[in-house]
Amino acid sequence: MFYKKYNVKIIVVTGLFFLCSIALVLWGGYRIFAYIKFDLECGDYLKTAARAEMVELAKEQLEIAVTYMEEKGLTDGYTSVLWETPNEDVGFWYANISSRLQELKDLPLDATSAEKSDMLMRLKKTLLFDASSCCSSVIIPWGISVYPYNVPLACGALLAFVYVLFVFFFYKPKHDE
Repeated sequence: MFYKKYNVKIIVVTGLFFLCSIALVLWGGYRIFAYIKFDLECGDYLKTAARAEMVELAKEQLEIAVTYMEEKGLTDGYTSVLWETPNEDVGFWYANISSRLQELKDLPLDATSAEKSDMLMRLKKTLLFDASSCCSSVIIPWGISVYPYNVPLACGALLAFVYVLFVFFFYKPKHDE
């Protein structure tokens, strides 16, 4: 019989170890996939809007990004898991970007080049960490790519990680000879 030949406890623990290990790999893959997908569907448009030299181009790119945010429900809440910090406030981030878009829309067609330049500079300061640097990055709340699933993903990964560590370091099976 199967249970007499093999220790069932060892088989169950080993099976769970491999399932949790696979779950961690899938979790990491999902996070990478979600980050790339968000970057392609929203982040890159924010970068293009921030670096635009024409108001019309900035407005067009910002409209695409804001539409994506609204469709995906990225308009309020926090991306944080344990505590709410200002740099993870989705509502504040969305409000800043959408208000800049509204300002671009409200800019008169006969605006002077100084007004347009000022508007583009204000947009750049809203979207970029260091607007004066050529290598600046877009201000995006950390974890926005998996929002609103940050808490379940973090808890699942933590449980799987703790189980894998426990089995790897502390579980010593007793072999019946």
